[in-house]
Amino acid sequence: MTTDTGVKSTAAAKGRVRGAAMSTGRAGDKIFVSAARGSGILVLAIMAAIAVFLIWKAIPALRENEANFLTSEEWDPNGTTPRFGIAQLAFGTVISSLLALVIATPVAIGIALFISYYAPRSVAGPLGYLVDLLAAVPSIVYGLWGLLVLAPHMEGVSSFLNSVLGWIPLFGGDSPGKNSIFTASVVLAIMILPIISSISREVFLQVPRAHVEAALALGATRWEMIRMSVLPYGRSGMIGASMLGLGRAMGETIAVAMVLTFVPGINWHLLEDGGTTFAANIANSFAEATETGRGALIASGLVLFVITLIVNMAARAVVARRKEFV
Repeated sequence: MTTDTGVKSTAAAKGRVRGAAMSTGRAGDKIFVSAARGSGILVLAIMAAIAVFLIWKAIPALRENEANFLTSEEWDPNGTTPRFGIAQLAFGTVISSLLALVIATPVAIGIALFISYYAPRSVAGPLGYLVDLLAAVPSIVYGLWGLLVLAPHMEGVSSFLNSVLGWIPLFGGDSPGKNSIFTASVVLAIMILPIISSISREVFLQVPRAHVEAALALGATRWEMIRMSVLPYGRSGMIGASMLGLGRAMGETIAVAMVLTFVPGINWHLLEDGGTTFAANIANSFAEATETGRGALIASGLVLFVITLIVNMAARAVVARRKEFV
């Protein structure tokens, strides 16, 4: 009788402990869900607040503007009659960022593949660490290096590209220089390379080992294994990494401001000196801007904000279509 009572007491105690654990688990789940939902809402609220602030500050300057804000290449918001437009800024920002992406992406993916599948372990670890360290270098250092070291050597490279690819309008022109959009794009490519390489490397390392071993067991070479198993699986990750790099290039300020020489108007010849971007123009013009000038700079920042959102949305749409490997 005593034994039966003891067994029942033990079972009841275990039931109470289990119930308390389940209650604690449910409470923890609720707290986690609430925190996650709150974090998402907070991010959206911050973005909305930034957009509202930019619009609020930009409207007075846009009302005083005497030029077409979207199509004009002129930038003179500090004059008696303010006239400014974003055509040249948008052109320089988009072209330099896309060219940097074209230069950096193949190199970054090649580095990621080498570290993941070709390099010995004793080399892969330190090499990956060194590549990641490039992301920690301040923008001002890249700008100084681009201005003092890279730019003097780019005049010869620009002349060579002009002689070989001059039949393409973007690489044409009569006077290839060293402080051009092309030079700025090379600096931006070096800056975004560690971002693309690091994310791509992590994606490649997540490829199921069974896929790799199956391809090798069927007699595929290492490159064939990468082409059939690794690249299809990591396509979404590579696209996401490239878009992050593109967003980084679009928002870069100091490095581009130091390398580029401002020349008014759109110049379709990327090898010639001249050009500017949204961020570089804000950095160079803010100190001497009047109230209307600051409003004009904020308006240009609003356009950059919208362009960045569009790029990220496009990246999400592309990644969403490739979910079969995610």
